[in-house]
Amino acid sequence: MNLKHPLYVMERALPAALLYGYVALFFLFLLAPIVIVVVVSFSDAAFISFPIESFSLRWYHRLVEYRPFLDSLLLSLELAVASAALAAVIAIPAALALARNRSALADLVSTFLLAPLSIPMILLGVALLYYLSRLGTGISFLSLLIGHTVVSIPYVMRTVVGVYRNVGTQYEESAALLGAGRFDILRHITLPLIKPGIFSGMLFSILVSLDNLPLSFFFASAQTNTLPVVMLSYLQNQFDPAIAAISTVQLLIALVALVVIERTYGLGGMTQ
Repeated sequence: MNLKHPLYVMERALPAALLYGYVALFFLFLLAPIVIVVVVSFSDAAFISFPIESFSLRWYHRLVEYRPFLDSLLLSLELAVASAALAAVIAIPAALALARNRSALADLVSTFLLAPLSIPMILLGVALLYYLSRLGTGISFLSLLIGHTVVSIPYVMRTVVGVYRNVGTQYEESAALLGAGRFDILRHITLPLIKPGIFSGMLFSILVSLDNLPLSFFFASAQTNTLPVVMLSYLQNQFDPAIAAISTVQLLIALVALVVIERTYGLGGMTQ
């Protein structure tokens, strides 16, 4: 068989070309709506339309003028950081205790802590609303914080478990042989080694909290409206590019967080 024959070369190149074409179309399908939203945010029109006829920053000025957008954004950021910190306090000790434990009880506890990932947010929101109302917290920032912490725990735990399992026991064993106590090993050996998992898990939980609508909707009030809830309410009465502008701001926050992860530890450092 002539390996340089045009038909043979075409036959070998065709599958690769089809694969690259499929991947390109797939990414175009995913990115096109996002690109359109960003472009529409710079429109000068009074309503959302595409393609746009003229460019303007008027809808970014609208974000400053419309106080609910700024107030809810600040509340969402505060809620996201607080829930990520609480999730880390709960998830890190649990991850360290369960990562290398192969017992049935450890598997049961791990499944319980990771359960929010598999439960629909609407169902979780209804359950938390009834449960927290019985506890007396009702619709409040505390209820929001508890709900978002429940959702954030699995993200911190999964990244910490992934990093801790790949670290190995030799460092902690060497420190113990040299006379270090458990607290010293935890402070000087374990925590520095799993820092990429903690950092990445907390940032991912912050992003999930900022974008969480179903859970936040059940605890929404005049004092506890998060940004996704305000955006939904705004869409019910307005259909202007201000929504595209605030969505672009959310996108920038997510991109900044991912860049921070990459520059600090690298996305691959989460499991190395």
